[in-house]
Amino acid sequence: MARQTDLIAPSILSADFARLGEEVDNVIASGADVVHFDVMDNHYVPNLTIGPLVCESLRNHGVTADIDVHLMVKPVDRIIPDFAKAGATYITFHPEASEHVDRTLSMIRDLGCKSGLVFNPATPLNLLVHVMDKVDVILLMSVNPGFGGQSFIPETLNKLNTARKMIDSSGYDIRLEIDGGVKANNIRQIKEAGADMFVAGSAIFGAENPDDPNKYDSICAEFRKELAAAEV
Repeated sequence: MARQTDLIAPSILSADFARLGEEVDNVIASGADVVHFDVMDNHYVPNLTIGPLVCESLRNHGVTADIDVHLMVKPVDRIIPDFAKAGATYITFHPEASEHVDRTLSMIRDLGCKSGLVFNPATPLNLLVHVMDKVDVILLMSVNPGFGGQSFIPETLNKLNTARKMIDSSGYDIRLEIDGGVKANNIRQIKEAGADMFVAGSAIFGAENPDDPNKYDSICAEFRKELAAAEV
């Protein structure tokens, strides 16, 4: 199966929340594709972030790009309908946070969203074998979830390679997403290992000149240059 176009997904966890709508508008205008939305509950992970009202506010603001909701909450089933109603495109969750993974995946699709599973650095991929037909995206964490600004865990490259082989042999159209420590100096290597959707937070939103609406142009262009140079 031919590889799909690479997607850059800035994580708004690192954005300026005082002007979030403007931040998202600017980063999408600079060439990013997807809005990555980190939801943490101070229970499954030791941090507390944002909920469906913020997702709905972005839609009401006029954001039309895909919104990729990564649920770091436990349990997950109760909040999934709220995010579907709020305008999520993708909803991904950690298998450890669901009592019935198959049912949760089916719920997400039944609500009109694309479904996905998230695997922490030490979580094995073997569960995927039984649910590949219900998964639209596989998200591999290349840091331990809970905080932005962490360094990429190199072993994730081997895990990406394994996941890519699983996807290709399955025959299903599944995106392979990576989240954590993605920067211009490693995104090419990450693509070569199999990823086609790239979450980056501080590497994008940490750009200088906060009042410049074009401040994200150079980093998005640098990402595209590195991705184009990857050998796959």
